[in-house]
Amino acid sequence: MAELKNLLEERRKMVDKKATLHREVRDDWNEKTKEFTTTRNELNNEVRELIVQVKEQRELRDQMNEMVRMKKKERDGANQAVREAKEAIRGTQPDRPQEFDKRGRPIRPDTVQSLTRTMERLEREFEQGKHQGKNEVKYFKKMKELSSKRKKLKELQTDSGETEGNESLRVAAATQEAAHNAVKEAADAAQSAHDLMIEWNSEVERQREKAEASHRKLRHSKKEADKEHSLYIVSLRCLHSTQDILRAMRGASAGEGQRPTASNETQDLMAKLLSGDTLSTDELMQLQRFD
Repeated sequence: MAELKNLLEERRKMVDKKATLHREVRDDWNEKTKEFTTTRNELNNEVRELIVQVKEQRELRDQMNEMVRMKKKERDGANQAVREAKEAIRGTQPDRPQEFDKRGRPIRPDTVQSLTRTMERLEREFEQGKHQGKNEVKYFKKMKELSSKRKKLKELQTDSGETEGNESLRVAAATQEAAHNAVKEAADAAQSAHDLMIEWNSEVERQREKAEASHRKLRHSKKEADKEHSLYIVSLRCLHSTQDILRAMRGASAGEGQRPTASNETQDLMAKLLSGDTLSTDELMQLQRFD
């Protein structure tokens, strides 16, 4: 009887040690579960906020794209105005027969601009000393001829309304340039909004993957905590059964009417545990204590 008692006592200590170990491991997994839950919830909140930002950026991009379409229509109108101004200028110019030089090459007609460029070139050459001596007389004669020809061309342009046409073309060209720049600015803004939307969308996917990873870790830790808790409960049941046997043996040694029994509170807790009720940590700890 003493040998059996010693064996049971050793078994009781071993089971008690295992119960303590399962409880500690379970508590560790429960702590990890809390940490993973917090991390997952924080990441999910970030994902929701990023999704709102992506939506706002998409709306901004769509607005910029609509502005691009509007600015393109304005630019098309400006382009048409430039074409019409050029056609108006061509319509005021008289048709001249094409002239050719001695080598058969077409001679370009003189214009105010071309005559001005020629005079400026001759002036630079004169300043550089290229028209000295006898050539100086030729230089002044040539400059006089060019000046007279340019003056007549200017008068012809004024009489024919060509100058007015050039002014209309200048205004149309300026409007065209402004419209083109507006299209470019709107397109750049739309592209920037699109790029930022893509960047935030990628961040949404990265944060969502992290949240899902934390959720998987949470499920794993909860599963491990439940497993350790089940093993802890089994250990408590084994411990309680061993304690009952040891009490019975002590009672047999003391006499039939003096058998020691577990306290009523301990018996009630064990009954609740066996029936599947949930016990608090303090109640489970009380069950593990040996009466």
